[in-house]
Amino acid sequence: MSAYLNTAATALEASADADPACSGPLPVLGRDVRVPLVTGGEVTYAALDYAASAPALQRVWDDVAAYAPYYGSVHRGAGYLSQLSTDLFENARRTVEEFLDCRDDDQVVFTRSTTDSLNLLAQTLPADCQVFVFETEHHASLLPWRDARVTYLNAPRTPGEAVQTLERALADRDPYGPALVCVTGASNVTGELWPVRELAAAAHAHGARIVLDAAQLAPHHPVSVQELDVDWVAFSGHKLYAPFGSGVLAGRADWLQDAEPYLAGGGASKSVARRTDGGVDVEWHTTAARHEAGSPNVIGAYSIASACKALTEAGFDTLVAREQELIARVRTGLAEVPQVKVLSLFGDDAPRVGVISFVVEGWNSSHFAAALSAEYGIGVRDGLFCAHPLVRTLLGSDPQEQGECGAPEAAPGEKSLNAIRVSFGAGTPDEHVERFVRAVAGLVRDGARWNYRTQDGRCVPDTSGAA
Repeated sequence: MSAYLNTAATALEASADADPACSGPLPVLGRDVRVPLVTGGEVTYAALDYAASAPALQRVWDDVAAYAPYYGSVHRGAGYLSQLSTDLFENARRTVEEFLDCRDDDQVVFTRSTTDSLNLLAQTLPADCQVFVFETEHHASLLPWRDARVTYLNAPRTPGEAVQTLERALADRDPYGPALVCVTGASNVTGELWPVRELAAAAHAHGARIVLDAAQLAPHHPVSVQELDVDWVAFSGHKLYAPFGSGVLAGRADWLQDAEPYLAGGGASKSVARRTDGGVDVEWHTTAARHEAGSPNVIGAYSIASACKALTEAGFDTLVAREQELIARVRTGLAEVPQVKVLSLFGDDAPRVGVISFVVEGWNSSHFAAALSAEYGIGVRDGLFCAHPLVRTLLGSDPQEQGECGAPEAAPGEKSLNAIRVSFGAGTPDEHVERFVRAVAGLVRDGARWNYRTQDGRCVPDTSGAA
């Protein structure tokens, strides 16, 4: 950074005091928000839907607020703010490289989300590339490969089975050409960790590459591209405590450089000239800019970098240890309610992050989630979690009656299935998970205290009053 830009940059860095490593939750935005209860009064909102979108870290919000007055368009701007913003944008790229422990020749592309990242990668596949993906994946990993030949692998019941299934599929592929494996690091339904390093070894042994969907892993565990030996990593800022509309695709440059730009436009083009026949010739960038056409989301990229720094400085060992304590509290509390069934692929002893899905005997999950919100001020998620094949597999023997409050519609002959998901992370206070466990036990024991009805496909409190 030049001395010319150093004064403002130093001021921005000084505004972001590191969160010291501690045993408590990291400060997040909205931690003191009060919400009304349908039964009367107010309560501090318990945000337990981190797997969908995590609240912004206070550190991230403060960094963004400090930078906002200095905002300018990046790249090629002659003004001071443009140059400062360009410097921050490119430094954010380097911060992400360090956070992911990328290889020296890897590229970091800023996108809109994990979904956007994997759709970008899908556009770079070489000719005749085959894609292998487990049915257990989030739709962001399951669906982008529309122009490729895709093999969907059945849900494994152990990590070892996952590796064996992949090895057989890769060995038997015909023709034996380029291949890509897409796998999650942590399930967005069960929270279970997948054997990424072993799957990467299997992929490479059979001449395939592998992309890691780290959307649910990166907020909870350190992710090292080099240790896991994956070719690409994708994740979203909004799950990493930086909900400002950006995501990341990081990894090998060759497929990215050889493919047509994901979007055509300014920023991706290095030069454009008219031809004598009236057309245009375009030289595209070979750097990450090739796939970042248009004005980049500087604030989104800067917020991701801020979150990466905050989590690193807080210490993943400390964060993981505390999260495991929260997981144990929730799982122990749910186990004490016989009517609750926790969903799992790999079993109770599988390592996991703070994502737990379950069903309750005698309740539709939408009804139960609505009561948690309206009567206890607890925000969870219900449904199929954008992982329909996985949830249907896990709930295949647990039909729920159609027509019950909030029950999702089913096609003729199909069962109506949904579940409840509670998820938490570095910003979750102990009281939130304790209130959740008490609320589950209370609802199962005593039932809802209010009437509910279906409105626009959602279960909501009935204005007619108490049950």
